[in-house]
Amino acid sequence: MAKYLISFPSEAMALSDEEMRLASDESHAVIEEAKAAGVYVFGGGINEAVDPALVSADGSVSTTIYPGSRLTGGFAVLEVPSRELAVEWARKLAAACRCAQELREFGYDPAS
Repeated sequence: MAKYLISFPSEAMALSDEEMRLASDESHAVIEEAKAAGVYVFGGGINEAVDPALVSADGSVSTTIYPGSRLTGGFAVLEVPSRELAVEWARKLAAACRCAQELREFGYDPAS
């Protein structure tokens, strides 16, 4: 089975306070459904109040990150037997979050 990243940038959720509460409740319900189905690996939201860091091989830390690597918003990692099922879970999250979701498949690494 493959693991998939389902995500959205924070600016995609331009919702009123009421819509945000509904989206939160509905997305949590989808996550509970994924847990019950045994496909949920982990998920959450990027804490945008904490600056990202770029850590080099020598241990030095910089607040300058790779160009274009800005990561915000929320994500879920699910493990499902097919891309079609991953698309279905992404559809459910898109409906709950009221915004399209990006879907990416993790490459398999037998050593991980």
